[in-house]
Amino acid sequence: MISKCLFPAAGYGTRFLPATKAMPKEMLPIVSKPLIQYGVEEALSANIKTMAIVTGRGKRAIEDHFDISYELEQQIKGSSKESYLTEIRSLIQQCTFSYTRQIEMKGLGHAILSGETLIGKEPFAVILADDLCDNPQGESVLAQMRKVYERYRCSVVAIEEVAMSEVYKYGVISGKEIDSGIFMVDNMVEKPKEEEAPSNLAVIGRYILTPDIFDILRQTPPGKNGEIQITDALLEQCKKGMVLAYKFQGKRYDCGSIDGFVEATNDFYRKYH
Repeated sequence: MISKCLFPAAGYGTRFLPATKAMPKEMLPIVSKPLIQYGVEEALSANIKTMAIVTGRGKRAIEDHFDISYELEQQIKGSSKESYLTEIRSLIQQCTFSYTRQIEMKGLGHAILSGETLIGKEPFAVILADDLCDNPQGESVLAQMRKVYERYRCSVVAIEEVAMSEVYKYGVISGKEIDSGIFMVDNMVEKPKEEEAPSNLAVIGRYILTPDIFDILRQTPPGKNGEIQITDALLEQCKKGMVLAYKFQGKRYDCGSIDGFVEATNDFYRKYH
């Protein structure tokens, strides 16, 4: 079963410059918690406890975050501030964290392939930390997707409806709905023009992938923007077998954009503080 979650976290976060010049975008806080911690909590909610993180130069803060800080903990021990570290301590105790580096930035497909050494030959989840998902009334998005995977045993991507004017930002799928909110993918296009989009069902940063995706990625030529696209590899996978798209319950915030980041901050402050 699924025991590992891969976090591609080597990107530069250029939309947040100059804030991300020296700080990983995955460490940007929504209220008082960094984006990647929300992602790890979501993986844990799906009963996944091994976190595989693909990093790059300048990303040491991620490793330090999921580690004990003896000096800090000693400084606040016994004070009211000690409770601020309760959640992160719990994650460190429950989860195992491993890291590898993506030496060159060649797209999401290449980032996932870079994580093969941490994953091995087993199905795994992928979370893009700057897509923050929230479903306060029910199961997390990844927990929902895990149930879909356990039923069908094939790769699953999370989708949501977007405006046709926005499809150029996403991988977009078309397919037949085989159950409520579950589509069998028959086409998938990376960042299409509005007139070329097969639908308005956009893939967001949650995946469950079967391990044959690594061999497919190795054979996938550079696509859109000269990068190795996971969309192209998944399209090849659905030609050989089956790929499902799941319209999830909950709300997704694009925290890779300023607007989405501010919206998430405001919503989370109102809901959880």
